[in-house]
Amino acid sequence: MGAPAPRRKSVQQPVSESVEKTDRSPTPRRTTAAALTALVMTTGVLASGGTAHADELPLSELVTAEALEEHMANLATIAEYNGGNRATSTPGYDVAALYIENQLERAGYETFRHEYSYELWREQSEPTLSQVAPDEMDLVEGEDFSTMSYSGSGDVSAPAVAVNIDNEESGCSADDFTDFPEGAVAITLRGSCPFGDKVQNSADAGASAALVVNTEDETFLGTVETMSDIPALGVSGLAGQELLSAGDDLEVHVSVDASITEEDSYSVLAETPGGADDNVVMVGGHLDSVEEGPGINDNGSGASFVLETAIQLAAKEEPNNKVRFAFWGTEEEGLIGSNEYVADLSEDEVDDIALYLNFDMIGSYNYGRFVLDGRMDLPDSSDAPAGSGAIAEVFEDYFDEQDQVSEPGVLSGRSDYSAFMVAGVPSGGLFSGADGVKTEEQVEWYGGTAGETFDPYYHTADDTFDKIDWDSVDELSSAGAHGVEFFAESTLPVNGVVPLTAPEAPELSRKGDAWLR
Repeated sequence: MGAPAPRRKSVQQPVSESVEKTDRSPTPRRTTAAALTALVMTTGVLASGGTAHADELPLSELVTAEALEEHMANLATIAEYNGGNRATSTPGYDVAALYIENQLERAGYETFRHEYSYELWREQSEPTLSQVAPDEMDLVEGEDFSTMSYSGSGDVSAPAVAVNIDNEESGCSADDFTDFPEGAVAITLRGSCPFGDKVQNSADAGASAALVVNTEDETFLGTVETMSDIPALGVSGLAGQELLSAGDDLEVHVSVDASITEEDSYSVLAETPGGADDNVVMVGGHLDSVEEGPGINDNGSGASFVLETAIQLAAKEEPNNKVRFAFWGTEEEGLIGSNEYVADLSEDEVDDIALYLNFDMIGSYNYGRFVLDGRMDLPDSSDAPAGSGAIAEVFEDYFDEQDQVSEPGVLSGRSDYSAFMVAGVPSGGLFSGADGVKTEEQVEWYGGTAGETFDPYYHTADDTFDKIDWDSVDELSSAGAHGVEFFAESTLPVNGVVPLTAPEAPELSRKGDAWLR
């Protein structure tokens, strides 16, 4: 089908030159819809003429960047007055959840909290990674290395040994550790298997700590999912190569001080009262932030989109399919809220979900337009259930109609769609970019800066209200709302379900109050 050539181009090539985007302000192109949104935000309901007006406009015009900006500003205020973040199991998260519930209830929804217990992993002190031989060199946390979440504790000084380091399956098999010296630190390469497998294989072979070197220059935030027996660090490609250049003489010092506590938390959900309840369209984004900052892009932007979409959909006619909105908790600790929700569903309840749409970061400062890769065009995308490619097509077609380039975003399992995909639910969504690096070609499509990450403030204290690209919010919220409305009316391309329509009642002749036949 006809489309701009770059709409599905891979985004993996780093570049060095940079071009600055000169204007990050959105063009106010939906004034009437913005006024309608302001009325909903102020009163929680539509005026008597508002419903008809809302029905005349597509959802893509009713869900405006201006309305999302107000929600995001409110989430920023909540974080500011509650310890600087909205992390799970904190007052900031609880107040943010109350805000979401209040807004949904004003729009006419009944809200529901899905509660769960989980293990919360936290570092108690700063981690350490340094080279002690043949030369001494201290590495910098956050720049050269990062502790993997659910890393075990330990303080180790020992020789470091590379494990099948030239292979992307490095450390994925116990066979890689044949003759591994007891007590050494294992160095593996990031690749084709989960970090937890590499770390567990290292521990089983007698390693005292595990380092996983990135295939890109920068460091990364990884998780081993369950508490490991040994300290586990992710190391940047640059720092990793410098360590490995020491060869057989390499000795390192590694320290991690971490613990786990049992905690309780919850996700917030609401759904349209009408629509087929055996063909549910789920729309979600996580509400929690990292501890380091207020998380206004990650994921105040996605949560605000889900909220405003729910508010505006409530003002329209009843959809053919029930739409369920989810604001996930504890995403930043390992996708716990969404995983617990799906795990608690019965087989029939899972079958009733037609598809899942995920919105995690739609306002990145150096943004791109990424459609989650339901066709698995990219080599690093996970197995997507049948129908996921059709979800991607709906979003891509919308961008095409706006003469906007879009690209596939890797289905890496790093966000809340993961649990739904594992359960066999077709999944998709939109994403404006995080730690990938923008190319010169992408600057031509989106503006911004080549050679820098799509969100330089990702998972930092600087993920603040003033670090949002409002063009990104405007464009991705419009496309996202279009997708929600499309599937609220029909999921035929995804799961083959044709909307049910009630038969028209026969016209019976009357004269006044009396039937003629």
